[in-house]
Amino acid sequence: MSDFEKFKDKLIKAKSSQEVETIRAEIFGKNGLINLEFKKIGSLPQEDRKKVSSEINNIKQELTKLINEAAAKLLDSEINKQVEREIDDVTLPEKDFKIGKIHPVSQVIDEISSIFSEIGFSVEEGPDIETEYYNFTALNTPENHPAKDMHDTFYIEENMKTLLRTHTSPVQVRTMLKGKPPFKIIAPGRTYRSDSDQTHTPMFHQLEGLHIDKNITMGHLKGCLNYFVKEFFEVDKIKMRFRPSHFPFTEPSAEVDIGYRIENNKIVIGEGDKWLEILGCGMVHPNVLKNSKIDSNKYQGFAFGIGIDRLAMLKYGINDLRSFFECDYRWLNYYGFDPLDVPTNYRGLSK
Repeated sequence: MSDFEKFKDKLIKAKSSQEVETIRAEIFGKNGLINLEFKKIGSLPQEDRKKVSSEINNIKQELTKLINEAAAKLLDSEINKQVEREIDDVTLPEKDFKIGKIHPVSQVIDEISSIFSEIGFSVEEGPDIETEYYNFTALNTPENHPAKDMHDTFYIEENMKTLLRTHTSPVQVRTMLKGKPPFKIIAPGRTYRSDSDQTHTPMFHQLEGLHIDKNITMGHLKGCLNYFVKEFFEVDKIKMRFRPSHFPFTEPSAEVDIGYRIENNKIVIGEGDKWLEILGCGMVHPNVLKNSKIDSNKYQGFAFGIGIDRLAMLKYGINDLRSFFECDYRWLNYYGFDPLDVPTNYRGLSK
């Protein structure tokens, strides 16, 4: 058997693409078979050189074809074996596409932002890890206030100076300290409290609203919230009442209830003989303005805090708050929203 036939036989018997590459080097390398055969041509008679050179070129082309075919076949076989061993091969193209869904919390944040942007509010953000000063002291929360208790607040340091924010209200202080009035902002974000049941979770979402300017009154607050509730729940009429309450950072303070009725075992927001609490609000306390370097003799304003998760539950009929954070795709596929259906006021937020 000639050397050429031996290499052809080795290619047929090759077990891996690496073995084929080794054979390729033995044939076409600097000291490989083809180069050695061409070097022998010089010692042949003149009349035989052309014939032998043509034969070597033909064999070269044949071996090249065989090598490429063997390499491709073995490489495909190796990839298939690797895929069988691995659960997922991220290098392969996707075969089964699934359209993702927007989480109801994200959708509601977008809806609220769209509503308030129509009446001049801008969106501000702040850190989830806060200092005791911004979270409590600057908001007129006294040292012995129950909200500062270890049972309610997640403290990061033993000296209780750093914590996970319990509300998004610190954003209003940070915003006022870095600018000058008037201010008209909303601040959505995550908040944290030590609580867990069907309607409470240790991490939840809240939205803070703030409007500071000259001659702002409770009437402006009522008008703002009336507009928001009607737009958010997409109703023409809304029955609303303000009940006296107490928050350290507002004076006077109020809790807001909206009317509803039960129809076909579902809550219908707008009017009815039942009341549902949805948010807390009030006029910003002068001490908060003072701590934020705002002259309370010239400026005043209102603030409100809304539970975003609760609003999502009410509007979209979700019964258990804990399901928001369980990462169940089936749940998200049912309650989620089309990622291209961005909320806008002019065509309806949830249409």
